[in-house]
Amino acid sequence: MRLWHRDLIIYLPRPQLLAQWRELNLIFKREPRHILINYIYTAEYKDKIDLFLYAQQVIDEMKRRHYKVNMDTFNLYFQSVTPRGNIKPFEKYHNDEYLWICYYNLKEKFMRGQKNFSLIEFNNLTEYVTHYHQEKG
Repeated sequence: MRLWHRDLIIYLPRPQLLAQWRELNLIFKREPRHILINYIYTAEYKDKIDLFLYAQQVIDEMKRRHYKVNMDTFNLYFQSVTPRGNIKPFEKYHNDEYLWICYYNLKEKFMRGQKNFSLIEFNNLTEYVTHYHQEKG
């Protein structure tokens, strides 16, 4: 279980994007504990704003790709959350190092021949990460 780096959501292949939505729904229903997502339950994120904004990014990308999105668990989980400000979700954890971790995870999937992960999609991902790295200097 992982929350992909927020900047890579638009580059996720179909299987990873749909799996991300399933994992988010599991979080909304059960709040499971897992070493890769436990940070979302810390005091820093107890107001759920970051998770709300992150999930909204996933929803927006799914809608952009014309995937069906069932909003029931999302709406129930966030019924008392009022988004505020212009923040980047999980900024402390979704840092440069985590971007590269996620990139290499996706690169391995591409190298192993994951279906629904075209060369064009992989090249777009690589171009973004390379450009991001160059900008950071």
